[in-house]
Amino acid sequence: MAYYNWILAFHVMSFMSWMAMLFYQPRLYVYHREHAENEGFVAVVQIQEYKLYKYIGLPAMWATLISGVAMIVLVPSLLEDGVWLVVKLFFAALMIAYSYSLEWFRLKLAENPYYKSGKFFRFYNEVPTLLMIVIVIMVVLKPI
Repeated sequence: MAYYNWILAFHVMSFMSWMAMLFYQPRLYVYHREHAENEGFVAVVQIQEYKLYKYIGLPAMWATLISGVAMIVLVPSLLEDGVWLVVKLFFAALMIAYSYSLEWFRLKLAENPYYKSGKFFRFYNEVPTLLMIVIVIMVVLKPI
């Protein structure tokens, strides 16, 4: 049990790192799409997209998942605390799906820099905010 708070701290830090990628990656796609005719600019943005996703986002997502599972293993009674954890886990699963969708869009934009519109990616950029709001409310307020 002594390790629980350390794992929780690591979980929060890795979640914050993951969220940073989820917030910024679609913004890079906006730049990629809206400057598709500028090949030099797109080449730089593609490097940023790759490194942000592969070196920051993906490891942070896995660190968040592993630390979350570790907390549940250490304190299985969390599963008995009510429905809030189930709702949180459901929205976390949606966030995982969103995270992998960003890689899918990255690969699509590499094939076709005119894939989707800048407006689409601006809208898509709001999805992690909505998911994060629900997750934080579930964890802090436990309304259910």
